[in-house]
Amino acid sequence: MNPTPPPAEDVVWDLPGDAPHRLSLLVLPHAGGNAHAYGVWREHLPSDVRLLIGQYPGRGARYCEDLPESVDDLALPVVESLPPDTGDLVVLGHSMGSLVAFEVTRALQAAGRTPRGLIASACRAPVLPNQAPVHPELLDDDQLVAAIKERGGTDDGILDEPELREIVLPSIRADFAIDDAYRCTVPDVRLDCPVAVFGGDADPIVPAGMLAGWSLVTGGDVVPQVLPGDHFYFQQDLPGFFARLNPVLGTLRDTPATAG
Repeated sequence: MNPTPPPAEDVVWDLPGDAPHRLSLLVLPHAGGNAHAYGVWREHLPSDVRLLIGQYPGRGARYCEDLPESVDDLALPVVESLPPDTGDLVVLGHSMGSLVAFEVTRALQAAGRTPRGLIASACRAPVLPNQAPVHPELLDDDQLVAAIKERGGTDDGILDEPELREIVLPSIRADFAIDDAYRCTVPDVRLDCPVAVFGGDADPIVPAGMLAGWSLVTGGDVVPQVLPGDHFYFQQDLPGFFARLNPVLGTLRDTPATAG
């Protein structure tokens, strides 16, 4: 990968609220996603929740970096770039970002810094194979764009503009290849923190019935919160999503931390 690490502020965006933070929420984007797409979340979070957003290689200020080849290339720079005063932390990922969030949580747990909780959104359990691979290596650019549009979550205007498409497609290809191949094979892997799971009731990529599979890495039952919508259900009703998410953040904040 890259010879020198990027500046921490390029890897983890820091969007504090107006009040001293009692909790930090780290958000890891979906395949092909970027930090900018989640900046609007600041408006919907309590003022005492600090919003941190991971930015992956190959986009934004990290555009000139080597493209990621594994989940570690996405997760480890985020772990290394977290602000030193993060404090109580909840890690949230959407779609492939949930797998990145899982690896970030595992790394923090191994370092004795177990987060308050992990929130997975619209993603299979990390110990299961990808049931809906994209196989980007088999698709030309037009076919890949069609696959992205079918999943949603990306502005079609970007995909329809040749110059912009040329900029974003390499990182999207890289992310989908990682998502296709990823599966945690660590025997009896378990997280020491609570896990909450969200998804859409009409998600064709990760059907709602798959979400409870996250119990495989918690050692206990997981009861998913299923909201109306498809794979990017939260985009269709952001206030409704945060009406469900913010109470979960409050519960995790007030739950005694588990020793790492």
